[in-house]
Amino acid sequence: MHSILLDLFLVFAISATAHAGTPGEVEIGSYLREAKLQGLVGKSKRFSDYKGKPLIINVWASWCGPCRQEMGSLQRLANRYNGKQFNVIGISTDDDRKAAAAFIKESKVTFENYIDSNVFLENMLGANTIPLTILVDARGKVLEKARGAYEWDSPEIVKAIGEVFRIKLKH
Repeated sequence: MHSILLDLFLVFAISATAHAGTPGEVEIGSYLREAKLQGLVGKSKRFSDYKGKPLIINVWASWCGPCRQEMGSLQRLANRYNGKQFNVIGISTDDDRKAAAAFIKESKVTFENYIDSNVFLENMLGANTIPLTILVDARGKVLEKARGAYEWDSPEIVKAIGEVFRIKLKH
């Protein structure tokens, strides 16, 4: 049986493996290491603060066209599921904190965003290309990495997210 879902999983698999790694990258199947997340417009947190629910981490930059393009769909996804069945967070790789904060404000993004000022998170997550979206289970295990921009709230991708997290999501 061939489906859009199968195509999406193939894209996830290909995009996750078709790149050179970064120093200290947490691979699919491994667990996130603890790290402090510097709040971009809100409080700072740690990855462990998100344990207990699956987590979608989107790595982006204000100057990245594809990142800007997909941010609206991530916000709509967060509006539906954030804090309920899973959490959505963003991590900016911007060198200019003000530019990143301005983009969040102009995009009306309300899910939590953090800034990676010393490329530690960028390297740990494997973000040598952006946008990069990482799906992490409730215990902190990296399940998938998707490189490139997607329409994250489309019915096909919501279904794929549910499959990856092994939870039933309403479309």
